[in-house]
Amino acid sequence: MKIQVITLFPEMFTGVLGSSMLWKAADRNIVEYEFINLREYGLGPRKQVDDTPYGGGDGMLLMVEPLVAAIEAAKAKCPEAKVMLPTPRGKLYKQSDAKRLAAATQDLIIICPRYEGYDERVTKWVDEQFCIGNYVLTGGELPAMIMIDSVVRLLPGVLGGETSAEVESFQDDDESIEYPQYTRPETFQDMKVPDVLLSGHHAEIAAWRKNN
Repeated sequence: MKIQVITLFPEMFTGVLGSSMLWKAADRNIVEYEFINLREYGLGPRKQVDDTPYGGGDGMLLMVEPLVAAIEAAKAKCPEAKVMLPTPRGKLYKQSDAKRLAAATQDLIIICPRYEGYDERVTKWVDEQFCIGNYVLTGGELPAMIMIDSVVRLLPGVLGGETSAEVESFQDDDESIEYPQYTRPETFQDMKVPDVLLSGHHAEIAAWRKNN
Protein backbone atom coordinates (compact mmCIF):
# COMPACT_ATOMS: atom_id res chain seq x y z
CA MET A 1 0.00 0.00 0.00
CA LYS A 2 1.20 3.49 -0.85
CA ILE A 3 -0.11 6.40 1.23
CA GLN A 4 0.42 9.92 -0.05
CA VAL A 5 -0.32 12.83 2.27
CA ILE A 6 -1.01 16.34 0.97
CA THR A 7 -0.03 18.77 3.73
CA LEU A 8 1.53 22.13 4.47
CA PHE A 9 3.43 20.58 7.39
CA PRO A 10 5.05 17.29 6.32
CA GLU A 11 7.49 17.53 9.23
CA MET A 12 4.62 16.80 11.64
CA PHE A 13 4.53 13.17 10.48
CA THR A 14 8.18 12.33 11.16
CA GLY A 15 7.82 11.17 14.75
CA VAL A 16 4.57 9.26 14.31
CA LEU A 17 5.27 7.41 11.07
CA GLY A 18 8.95 6.97 11.94
CA SER A 19 8.28 5.03 15.14
CA SER A 20 6.95 1.70 16.36
CA MET A 21 4.73 -0.42 14.13
CA LEU A 22 4.18 2.29 11.53
CA TRP A 23 7.93 2.47 10.97
CA LYS A 24 8.23 -1.33 10.94
CA ALA A 25 5.49 -1.55 8.31
CA ALA A 26 7.47 0.76 6.04
CA ASP A 27 10.75 -0.98 6.83
CA ARG A 28 9.18 -4.31 5.80
CA ASN A 29 7.89 -2.73 2.57
CA ILE A 30 4.30 -3.38 3.61
CA VAL A 31 3.47 0.30 3.22
CA GLU A 32 5.14 3.31 1.62
CA TYR A 33 4.60 6.87 2.85
CA GLU A 34 5.05 9.94 0.70
CA PHE A 35 4.41 13.57 1.57
CA ILE A 36 3.32 16.18 -0.93
CA ASN A 37 3.95 19.73 0.27
CA LEU A 38 0.93 21.76 -0.81
CA ARG A 39 3.07 24.90 -0.86
CA GLU A 40 4.87 23.57 -3.93
CA TYR A 41 1.60 23.95 -5.83
CA GLY A 42 0.85 27.44 -4.56
CA LEU A 43 0.06 30.27 -6.94
CA GLY A 44 2.34 33.15 -7.90
CA PRO A 45 5.78 34.09 -6.63
CA ARG A 46 4.65 33.75 -3.00
CA LYS A 47 3.22 30.25 -3.59
CA GLN A 48 -0.17 31.30 -2.23
CA VAL A 49 -2.42 28.44 -1.09
CA ASP A 50 -5.17 30.30 0.80
CA ASP A 51 -7.53 33.22 0.33
CA THR A 52 -10.48 34.95 2.02
CA PRO A 53 -13.91 33.29 1.75
CA TYR A 54 -16.60 34.61 -0.56
CA GLY A 55 -19.50 35.99 1.43
CA GLY A 56 -17.25 37.21 4.23
CA GLY A 57 -16.21 35.59 7.48
CA ASP A 58 -13.11 35.19 9.61
CA GLY A 59 -10.05 33.25 8.56
CA MET A 60 -8.75 31.90 5.29
CA LEU A 61 -9.64 28.94 3.11
CA LEU A 62 -7.37 26.63 1.15
CA MET A 63 -7.78 27.47 -2.53
CA VAL A 64 -9.07 24.90 -4.98
CA GLU A 65 -6.31 25.29 -7.60
CA PRO A 66 -3.34 24.22 -5.44
CA LEU A 67 -5.35 21.40 -3.88
CA VAL A 68 -6.45 19.97 -7.21
CA ALA A 69 -2.95 20.32 -8.65
CA ALA A 70 -1.53 18.37 -5.68
CA ILE A 71 -4.24 15.69 -5.96
CA GLU A 72 -3.61 15.27 -9.67
CA ALA A 73 0.14 14.98 -9.07
CA ALA A 74 -0.51 12.23 -6.52
CA LYS A 75 -2.97 10.52 -8.86
CA ALA A 76 -0.36 10.52 -11.63
CA LYS A 77 1.76 8.26 -9.41
CA CYS A 78 -1.13 6.07 -8.25
CA PRO A 79 -4.07 6.40 -10.66
CA GLU A 80 -6.31 4.01 -8.69
CA ALA A 81 -5.67 5.60 -5.29
CA LYS A 82 -8.67 6.69 -3.23
CA VAL A 83 -8.67 10.33 -2.11
CA MET A 84 -9.64 10.86 1.53
CA LEU A 85 -10.58 14.16 3.18
CA PRO A 86 -10.77 14.53 6.99
CA THR A 87 -13.53 17.09 7.63
CA PRO A 88 -16.33 17.79 10.13
CA ARG A 89 -18.70 17.45 7.17
CA GLY A 90 -17.75 13.81 6.66
CA LYS A 91 -19.22 10.64 8.12
CA LEU A 92 -17.93 9.39 11.45
CA TYR A 93 -14.78 7.32 10.95
CA LYS A 94 -15.16 3.85 12.49
CA GLN A 95 -13.23 0.63 12.86
CA SER A 96 -15.16 -0.89 9.95
CA ASP A 97 -13.75 1.84 7.70
CA ALA A 98 -10.20 1.05 8.79
CA LYS A 99 -10.81 -2.68 8.22
CA ARG A 100 -12.32 -2.05 4.79
CA LEU A 101 -9.45 0.15 3.65
CA ALA A 102 -6.84 -2.26 5.00
CA ALA A 103 -8.51 -5.28 3.39
CA ALA A 104 -8.57 -3.54 0.03
CA THR A 105 -4.84 -2.67 0.35
CA GLN A 106 -5.68 0.16 -2.04
CA ASP A 107 -3.37 3.14 -2.33
CA LEU A 108 -4.57 6.22 -0.45
CA ILE A 109 -4.22 9.96 -0.88
CA ILE A 110 -5.08 11.93 2.27
CA ILE A 111 -5.63 15.69 2.17
CA CYS A 112 -4.84 17.70 5.29
CA PRO A 113 -7.03 20.84 5.46
CA ARG A 114 -5.81 23.94 7.29
CA TYR A 115 -6.99 27.38 8.39
CA GLU A 116 -10.80 27.72 8.34
CA GLY A 117 -11.19 24.93 5.82
CA TYR A 118 -11.09 24.48 2.06
CA ASP A 119 -12.90 25.53 -1.09
CA GLU A 120 -15.84 23.10 -1.27
CA ARG A 121 -15.24 22.51 -4.99
CA VAL A 122 -12.26 20.31 -4.17
CA THR A 123 -14.67 17.60 -3.00
CA LYS A 124 -15.29 16.75 -6.67
CA TRP A 125 -11.84 15.09 -6.56
CA VAL A 126 -12.48 13.35 -3.20
CA ASP A 127 -13.74 9.78 -2.84
CA GLU A 128 -14.56 9.74 0.87
CA GLN A 129 -14.95 12.36 3.60
CA PHE A 130 -14.47 11.37 7.24
CA CYS A 131 -14.92 13.02 10.62
CA ILE A 132 -12.85 11.54 13.45
CA GLY A 133 -14.93 13.10 16.23
CA ASN A 134 -17.09 16.00 17.33
CA TYR A 135 -14.31 18.45 18.12
CA VAL A 136 -12.20 20.96 16.21
CA LEU A 137 -8.47 20.73 15.49
CA THR A 138 -6.09 23.22 13.91
CA GLY A 139 -5.57 21.09 10.83
CA GLY A 140 -6.00 17.74 9.15
CA GLU A 141 -2.59 16.32 10.02
CA LEU A 142 -3.66 14.63 13.26
CA PRO A 143 -6.78 13.08 11.69
CA ALA A 144 -4.58 11.85 8.83
CA MET A 145 -2.19 10.23 11.30
CA ILE A 146 -5.09 8.55 13.09
CA MET A 147 -6.46 7.16 9.85
CA ILE A 148 -3.02 5.94 8.75
CA ASP A 149 -2.37 4.27 12.11
CA SER A 150 -5.78 2.57 12.14
CA VAL A 151 -5.33 1.18 8.62
CA VAL A 152 -1.64 0.27 8.57
CA ARG A 153 -1.78 -1.74 11.81
CA LEU A 154 -4.35 -4.01 10.15
CA LEU A 155 -2.25 -4.79 7.08
CA PRO A 156 -0.98 -8.39 6.98
CA GLY A 157 2.43 -8.74 8.57
CA VAL A 158 2.34 -5.56 10.67
CA LEU A 159 1.07 -6.84 14.04
CA GLY A 160 2.75 -9.78 15.71
CA GLY A 161 0.03 -12.26 16.68
CA GLU A 162 -2.31 -13.83 14.17
CA THR A 163 -5.36 -12.73 16.18
CA SER A 164 -3.95 -9.42 17.43
CA ALA A 165 -6.38 -7.41 15.31
CA GLU A 166 -9.33 -9.75 15.77
CA VAL A 167 -9.96 -9.50 19.52
CA GLU A 168 -10.12 -5.75 20.00
CA SER A 169 -12.40 -2.97 21.12
CA PHE A 170 -15.00 -1.59 18.69
CA GLN A 171 -15.08 -4.67 16.46
CA ASP A 172 -17.95 -4.37 13.97
CA ASP A 173 -18.46 -0.77 15.16
CA ASP A 174 -20.32 -1.81 18.29
CA GLU A 175 -19.76 -0.41 21.76
CA SER A 176 -17.86 -3.44 23.05
CA ILE A 177 -14.55 -2.85 24.80
CA GLU A 178 -11.85 -5.48 25.05
CA TYR A 179 -11.79 -7.30 28.40
CA PRO A 180 -9.40 -6.17 31.20
CA GLN A 181 -5.97 -7.76 31.09
CA TYR A 182 -3.25 -8.39 33.66
CA THR A 183 0.38 -9.47 33.79
CA ARG A 184 3.04 -10.00 36.49
CA PRO A 185 3.18 -9.50 39.44
CA GLU A 186 0.13 -11.37 40.76
CA THR A 187 -0.24 -8.84 43.56
CA PHE A 188 0.61 -5.14 43.50
CA GLN A 189 -0.16 -2.87 46.48
CA ASP A 190 -2.85 -5.28 47.71
CA MET A 191 -4.45 -5.46 44.25
CA LYS A 192 -4.58 -9.07 43.09
CA VAL A 193 -5.06 -10.55 39.64
CA PRO A 194 -8.52 -12.20 39.44
CA ASP A 195 -8.28 -15.82 40.55
CA VAL A 196 -9.99 -17.13 37.43
CA LEU A 197 -7.11 -15.88 35.26
CA LEU A 198 -4.68 -17.91 37.37
CA SER A 199 -6.82 -21.06 37.32
CA GLY A 200 -5.76 -22.42 33.94
CA HIS A 201 -9.43 -23.28 33.26
CA HIS A 202 -9.87 -22.02 29.70
CA ALA A 203 -13.67 -22.23 29.61
CA GLU A 204 -14.01 -20.25 32.82
CA ILE A 205 -11.46 -17.71 31.62
CA ALA A 206 -13.37 -17.31 28.34
CA ALA A 207 -16.63 -16.82 30.24
CA TRP A 208 -15.03 -14.22 32.54
CA ARG A 209 -13.62 -12.31 29.59
CA LYS A 210 -16.99 -12.36 27.84
CA ASN A 211 -18.69 -10.85 30.87
CA ASN A 212 -16.05 -8.23 31.57
